[in-house]
Amino acid sequence: MTEEQDKVFTQDQNEEHSRLMRSATYAAVGVALTLIAIKLFAYLATNSVAMLSTLVDSLLDLLASGINLFAVRQALVPADRDHRFGHGKAEALAGLFQAAIIMGSAVFLLFQAGERLLNPKPIQAETVGIIIMVISILLTLGLVWYQRHVIRKTRSVAISADSLHYVGDLLINSSVILALVLEMVFLWHYADGLFAILIAGILLYSAIAIIRTSFADLMDEELGEEERENIKTIVLSQPGVLGLHDLRTRRSGQQVFMQMHIDMDGSISLHDAHLIADTVEVRLMAEYPEAEAIVHQDPVTVTADAETGDNPATPRNEP
Repeated sequence: MTEEQDKVFTQDQNEEHSRLMRSATYAAVGVALTLIAIKLFAYLATNSVAMLSTLVDSLLDLLASGINLFAVRQALVPADRDHRFGHGKAEALAGLFQAAIIMGSAVFLLFQAGERLLNPKPIQAETVGIIIMVISILLTLGLVWYQRHVIRKTRSVAISADSLHYVGDLLINSSVILALVLEMVFLWHYADGLFAILIAGILLYSAIAIIRTSFADLMDEELGEEERENIKTIVLSQPGVLGLHDLRTRRSGQQVFMQMHIDMDGSISLHDAHLIADTVEVRLMAEYPEAEAIVHQDPVTVTADAETGDNPATPRNEP
């Protein structure tokens, strides 16, 4: 693949990633609106605090997904004069907003659950509540499946955060069904409050996971060791590259930034050295289309072996 072909391929893939991310945010907002409508009906019919908790969670899902929609649109804005590295960190900031919203909802549910445990009330129209929860689970499953598809393609932090709390919703909705069944079959009034506490715990766990992922992006954490080893393998397999050192990587939204020094025979021409470095960049871009690589060339002295005439050199492969 030539450098020009690689640029066209990268542009096409970035446009596809942008389309997928936007469609995932629109799908999340649409599902959240639908869930709010049917859960409000179910809460009014059942008077269940567990149902109320999942309704509140869907209201917060709508707010979080709305923030996500705005953040993704901002993150996809191309780099400009004031933002030379793009706007990718908007995704991580959206993740922090989502985490704050989710943690607030968890605290609210803990208070509601405590009040219901102290003053248990019978749940009404349990069958209606169960039907609504089954519909909610099916809608959420479809959304999570599509979000996971988008995440595999784009590695979006914002979509990952959104997907994480919708996975929590699956557990929440399942627990509400169980609480309704226990109330309906065994008349166990305390199940409602206990499961609301369980839901709050799930929400807190999801929020912590989102915070951890967002901070990794904001603090320019290195790519995973597996990805770094893959980068090293690609670079060191290029003919003319004798070593690699000072590899630095970070992620900002959809973009990956790489900086490295490669060792080359100091006796080759500047033209040949530049050609080797360009080839390394093209190969890295083929593997990581969203990446921007900066390759610095270091000359090393290579001594020919007296017997074989080979030019052995010990490659440097430092962190």
